[in-house]
Amino acid sequence: QVQLVESGGGLVQAGGSLRLSCAASGRTFSRNAMGWFRQAPGKEREFVAASTWSGSITYYADSVKGRFTISRDNAKNTVYLQMNSLKPEDTAIYYCAVPEGIGISRRVYEYDYWGQGTQVTVSS
Repeated sequence: QVQLVESGGGLVQAGGSLRLSCAASGRTFSRNAMGWFRQAPGKEREFVAASTWSGSITYYADSVKGRFTISRDNAKNTVYLQMNSLKPEDTAIYYCAVPEGIGISRRVYEYDYWGQGTQVTVSS
């Protein structure tokens, strides 16, 4: 019942930056966390970043710490992922997701609603 739409993906050279956006609509819910995940061909979907509703707690995968930043604008029902110093290994489809409950999680199975994904390709 919650719809999530990602945008902002594209082709970028190694060392470059992209900002992904995820707009939420549909079901009204309160104080939910939001997360970003990614999936490369032949690999399992993996955690990237997550934020509580207020942004007071954030989690990052070790592989992106210091390079990626999650933020959100609750008035716009939108979450962002700023990606800097991109590497070829960051190439993947990126998904935003929301759990049914209010807790924050790094685990794929804890999330109930998913966007369609946006492709990020980093060339060397």
